[in-house]
Amino acid sequence: MAAREDPQDPQHWTAVEEATELLHEERYRDALAELRRVLQEDPRNPYAFFFTGVAFFEIGELEAARDAYSASIRLAPKHLGARVALSHVLRQLGDARGAIKEGMAALELAPGDGDALYALGVAHHARGDDAAARKYLEAFLATNPEFEVAVETRQLLESLGAGRAPTRDPD
Repeated sequence: MAAREDPQDPQHWTAVEEATELLHEERYRDALAELRRVLQEDPRNPYAFFFTGVAFFEIGELEAARDAYSASIRLAPKHLGARVALSHVLRQLGDARGAIKEGMAALELAPGDGDALYALGVAHHARGDDAAARKYLEAFLATNPEFEVAVETRQLLESLGAGRAPTRDPD
């Protein structure tokens, strides 16, 4: 997820183990409380910010999730999961341009990464650029994703229609 250059990386992972268990148990508010505790002890733990973003996303607090993912990236710029998650949250908040920027940053970190390709495809779709959406979504399908998301992606591709001229928003 993040670059392994940080000598504190193992400690950062260990510090969030309890919170990740709570997230797996779908105890999001308990996970948030645990992550707050972790961040009070070490405000430079990028994983604590990342998992805080996950918890906020799961309870529907997208702005707080955005802020937590952004904090994770500030501390660990090579954290692929945080970049992909931030791309999705930005898209859901209506910032397709920001979503594309984060998706491209993720793809630069991990060329050919399925999650980054999918994030870019749906971000371009949200922006109205169906040609770019098709390019990234087709590349995503070539990564052999899980069945359910592959079916949804094929349905989205069918809805884009073949050969339509791309449309873009004015920003």
